[in-house]
Amino acid sequence: MLNLVLFGPPGAGKGTQAEFLIKDFDLNHISTGDLLRSEIASETELGLKAKAFMDNGDLVPDEVVIGMIGSKFESNKEAKGFIFDGFPRTVAQAEALDQLLSEHNTSVSAMLSLEVEKEELMKRLLNRGLTSGRSDDQDSSIIENRINNYNEKTAPLKDFYGAQSKLYAIEGLGSIEDIASRLKGAIESL
Repeated sequence: MLNLVLFGPPGAGKGTQAEFLIKDFDLNHISTGDLLRSEIASETELGLKAKAFMDNGDLVPDEVVIGMIGSKFESNKEAKGFIFDGFPRTVAQAEALDQLLSEHNTSVSAMLSLEVEKEELMKRLLNRGLTSGRSDDQDSSIIENRINNYNEKTAPLKDFYGAQSKLYAIEGLGSIEDIASRLKGAIESL
């Protein structure tokens, strides 16, 4: 089973590139945001738990999110693999994901880290803000804060997967097709 963690700072192109990888490798996409919305809409036990936290303005605890991912695995046992988008974001989440995958006799195959300099990220996000309607893509101070949060809290995951020899740093500059080709090459080398 091919299980990929698509990784990178805000504006690196994860969503765009995930679409190519899903199609090229016939993977199931696990976006924690989509998963939360789906479980809440379906009023599952985990969805109701998540909704209670969200209604209070709290973050959904890791164990609830991991439970949702576990349910996704259970309902897709014949999948060729999964691409994780937006998860894990912390070392604790990565450890929990490793445990969950181990229980399903699989593991993370690779972390594909899109590497893009801060100035380019700022430019991309501000441009996206012109058409996306997302207020967090329209204010350079908010964008800078998001990038700083990523560098402080999320980027340490590169060390976690690097220690497992699963980190693949991918240059995130160039055309969408060029970046997709680099990602595909890294996966084919696994």
